[in-house]
Amino acid sequence: MPDRPRRGPRAAFRGWRARRPFWGGLLLALGGGEILLTEKASLKVVMHIGMQGLAGYLLPTLMLLLGLLIIFNPSQRLFYSVTGILLSLGTWLTSNLGGFFLGLLLGAVGSCLAFGWLPDQEPRVSRRKRRKQARADRAAARASLPEGVERAA
Repeated sequence: MPDRPRRGPRAAFRGWRARRPFWGGLLLALGGGEILLTEKASLKVVMHIGMQGLAGYLLPTLMLLLGLLIIFNPSQRLFYSVTGILLSLGTWLTSNLGGFFLGLLLGAVGSCLAFGWLPDQEPRVSRRKRRKQARADRAAARASLPEGVERAA
């Protein structure tokens, strides 16, 4: 049986998550969800602007959708994140001060994280593998020295 590392579902999820702006998309989606939940709040301070509050439901729904699109389609993250920050700021006027500032803050931070995310240029190597490779390189260097020659420290 070949020596191949066993990868469980947690390691597979980490690898999948590392190749996309996961946290930015998640925070943007959570911000949209939080604003949608505050729209249903039974408080006297709930504002409804527009056609029966259509914008109050439309903007956070689009935020939630953009957050999911950032996670599952990271190649278009720049457009999605710029649109997400504009929608997040728009909820301040249309959706109870952006879900009482919490949804607005989550959406803005998530959009900024997604905008600033860059894909890895080289594959990630664990610390254990790097140390093992360094030891192998040092052993190979020692083996290549002629007999009787001491290596300077």
